[in-house]
Amino acid sequence: MQRIVLTYGLIAGAIVSAMMLLTLPFMEVIGFDRGVVIGYSTIVIAFLAIYLGIRAYRDKVAGGRIGFGRALAVGLLITAVASVCYLASWQLVYHRVAPDFLDKYAAYAVDKDRRAGATEAEIAATRKEMDDFRDMYRNPFLNVALTLLEPLPVGLVFSLVSAGLLSRRRPTLPNVSGEHV
Repeated sequence: MQRIVLTYGLIAGAIVSAMMLLTLPFMEVIGFDRGVVIGYSTIVIAFLAIYLGIRAYRDKVAGGRIGFGRALAVGLLITAVASVCYLASWQLVYHRVAPDFLDKYAAYAVDKDRRAGATEAEIAATRKEMDDFRDMYRNPFLNVALTLLEPLPVGLVFSLVSAGLLSRRRPTLPNVSGEHV
């Protein structure tokens, strides 16, 4: 199981990490709103590896049969590996590649409010919210937790759906009286 989990987890992790690093230089052109769509779309595409990994485990390791619980465990482990890759990539981006990312995002949020016709009080509230978020995000534990909240729910859904689709129970055999047990 370990080899399949690592293989498919690293494939998914490589996809989300590569897309993060490829789109980052173009974020001002792409825009933050489209960046979120691209980011989550990439996570969804990458997490197709969960389905493929569970199927590979079922077919190559489990002899063509896998229960829901085992399939879910495989999917969640693939999710964990991919999410750690995502986390590592974001930490690299946040601390080394684009340490001003949150400043740019805060400026974008304020500008978005201004273009939407927000009052000065609303703009000030957005500015304060962004400042508070930046301060909160400096805490390494919250930084990690908030970063993992992006891929983990998607991986959980993919794991549940894939486990449901791919799990196969052993067929019930008739007992001596001819009834199924």
